[in-house]
Parts: sequence; C-alpha cells; structure tokens
Amino acid sequence: MADAAGRESTLCSEQFGSEAARSCRAAADGSLQWEAGGWPWWRISHAFTPKREGAERGGRGPPMAAMPPLSGLKAVLLPQGFPDSVSPDYVPYQTWDSVQAFASSLSGALATHAVMLGLGVGNAEASLAAATATWLVKDSTGMLGRIVFAWWKGSKLDCNVKQWRLFADILNDAAMFLEIVAPALPFYFTVTVSTSNLAKCIVSVAGGATRAALTVHQARRNNMADVSAKDGSQETLVNLAGLLVSLAMLPLVSGCPSLSLGCFFLLTALHIYANYRAVRALVMETLNEKRLQLVLKHFLQRGEVLDTASANQMEPLWTGFWPSLSLSLGVPLHCVVSSVSELQQLVEGHQEPYLLCWNQSRNQVQVVLSQMAGPEAVLKAATHGLLLGALREDGPLPRELEELRSRLRAGPGNDSWAIVRESYGVLDRLFPTFLEGLRATGWQTEKHQLEVDEWRATWLLSPEKKDL
Repeated sequence: MADAAGRESTLCSEQFGSEAARSCRAAADGSLQWEAGGWPWWRISHAFTPKREGAERGGRGPPMAAMPPLSGLKAVLLPQGFPDSVSPDYVPYQTWDSVQAFASSLSGALATHAVMLGLGVGNAEASLAAATATWLVKDSTGMLGRIVFAWWKGSKLDCNVKQWRLFADILNDAAMFLEIVAPALPFYFTVTVSTSNLAKCIVSVAGGATRAALTVHQARRNNMADVSAKDGSQETLVNLAGLLVSLAMLPLVSGCPSLSLGCFFLLTALHIYANYRAVRALVMETLNEKRLQLVLKHFLQRGEVLDTASANQMEPLWTGFWPSLSLSLGVPLHCVVSSVSELQQLVEGHQEPYLLCWNQSRNQVQVVLSQMAGPEAVLKAATHGLLLGALREDGPLPRELEELRSRLRAGPGNDSWAIVRESYGVLDRLFPTFLEGLRATGWQTEKHQLEVDEWRATWLLSPEKKDL
C-alpha cells in the first residue's frame, strides 16, 4: 500500500513561463508519467524537439511530442517567453502593423512599376545614360536628406514616438503617390522622383528610430534583440505575401493607369487606417510632454491621476507637434537672464535644482536645469511649467491655483515673477501627492520622454538646495 501511494504522489512538476504547472508521477514500470494538458502554441522549444527513445519503441512519450506545424511557425515569429516577455500592447500593435506593412508592400509595387516605366524600361528609344543620371540624382538627394533630417529631428523622435511613427507612414504614402504620377510628368520626372526619394529617406530615419524606441518599450526581459529580430521576421513574411500578391496584381493594372491609381488609393486608405490603429494600441508607461499635460490636468481638476491606458487613449496623435504652451527644458542660462538683478529675481524664494522663467505674452516657459537635476527634478520642472500654463486655461483648479489665476487675470502682465515665486510653494504641496499617484497607476517616474536640451548651469544657493 505504501508503494502504491508513493507511485500516486507527485514527484515533481514543471511549467513554462507563467503558464499552469503540470505534475509528474511515477508509473508502474518506474518511468515518469507527466500529467497531460494543453501546451501553448508559442512553445518553439518543444515544437521541433525530436521524439524520445521511449516513444520510438511504442512507449508513452511526453504529451507535447507531436505538435502541428503551425505551432512551430507561430513560435518562430514571436519572442521567446511570449507573452510574458513583451508588453501587453504587443499583440494588437503587431497585428495592425502587419496589416499596414502588407498594404504598403502592394502600394510600393505599384510605385516601383510606375518609376520603371518613367525610366524607360521596355522602351527601345529610352536612353540608358539618362536613366542612370536620373537614378544617381534621386539617390544622392535622398542621402543628403537622410543626414539633414537626422541632425534636425533625431533627438526629438524619442519624445513623440507615436506621432512620428504615424507621420513617417503618411509621408511614405505621399512619396509613393509622387512615384505613381511621375510618368505623367515627363519634363519634371527627375525632380518628382528625387523629391519622392527624399521623403522616403526621411521615412527611413523616422521609421527606424521610432521602431527602435518601440522595441525598448515592448521588450520586458532585456530581450530587445530578440523582439527586434522577430519583428523583422514578421515583416519579412508579410512582405513575401505582398510580393506574391503583387505578381498577380501588376499584370492586371499595368495597362490601365486609372485602375492602378484607384488600387493605390484603396491601399493607401487601408495603410493609414492600420497605422492609426497600431499607434493607438500602444500604451507607453513613460511620460512625454503631452501625456504629462493630460495627466496633470486631470489631477488638478479631479484630484486623481489617470492610469497609463486612459492617458494613452486620450493622447492626440497630431497636436503634439504644435503645443499650445511652449515648454523648453534645459535652456542656457544666458538666454534667460542678462543682469545680476534678473538672476537674483529668478533664484529668489526657492531652493529647487532648476530656474523657471515664464513669458506670458508668448505663453512660453523656459527652464534652466542645475548640474544636480536628476529625472525627478526634470519631471517636477516640467510639471511646474505645465501648471503655469493651466492658469491661462479654463476649468476647475485647486483653491491655491484658483487664487493665482484670479490674480493673473486681474493684474498686469509684468506680475509673472511674483506668480512664479508663489507657484513654487503650491507645487511643493501638490507634487508629492501627484508623484505618488503616478507611481501607483503604473507610470515610470525614474525615466521620462520629455524633450530636454543638454545645457546645465550652477548658481549660488543656500546649502539646503534640494537634490532630486
């Protein structure tokens, strides 16, 4: 009886990631008998595992020894440890991203077909030298554009990943449209295709940079390389499917420009819609200026902090390029003050590792950061600037801010210095609660996506200066 009870008892167990564990008992013949159960379809480690010797002899092998081929294919395209190794928004984003990639692949085939016609492919009278010169001009224009755009906007792409991702894909559609109409403009063909390639190179920079930022967001187990590699595999598979469909589509539309243009517009509409759904599915846990403004406004009006999902759903995907309040973090000190009296006025009344200057007429807030300013100090400085911007807007505010807003609307414009000094005290009372609420609702406060310049400064303060 004791031996029978021992055989029935669980000897060990195992589990994959966060899935339910399965137990193992001792069989009558002394072998291990694993509990039967469903296994997730993404388990590539067992999808290609060869049979064990016991199974070859007709014995009972592990329940996962035989799996359908589709299981292995799905596992090849997903990061190891999925879904626990990626962010919760991975599946909806990648689904819509695959749809847009498929539509873009078909549109690209139509655009390439048009460019080849414009270059004279299939035309016996076309000049090889002219086609080569056009191609070289097109490529050189794009290379220069890539360098200039990376210098101009490279440091800003992290701050508004979703906006720039959507912008890049819409610009790509515009570039392909230029390629579609280029053959109809023979006298301006070189200029048209060069402009198109310039736009595509900008798309390459913006798209690649934002894809890297999204990989950092989606990778949750220090597996950025794996997530990036599997994203490349998914995109390759989608492009392959698009290539096969293009081979059947091009012969049908090649002799009818109006049909080709109609197909292009339909694919472009699908491409833009899929891109919108993809970026809208993203739930970023870091704060940029627009998300911080939304969360702060909700906090000031209702006394509670928006969670990450709600704030991301409310985040505008276009107006982030033209903010109502001009907030500049990390500006040089010499751009803010020009005299000793102005510096003393700026420093007076607080001990924060930042200095804040508010220009009411321009609705502009400039923040000088100290050498000691860490991520939390930058977050507080940005919150301070947005709080001042809220004084110029309508809507309920806490009592202390209502008083400042009343003074602001009643007093002259040169009263900014006094209001800024008093706002430090208000912020000192509100910010700890606000910061605690951010952490409680899932926001990451140890890092951010605020646009911060590299200028830092030092100034004479009391020994009790805060170090955040």
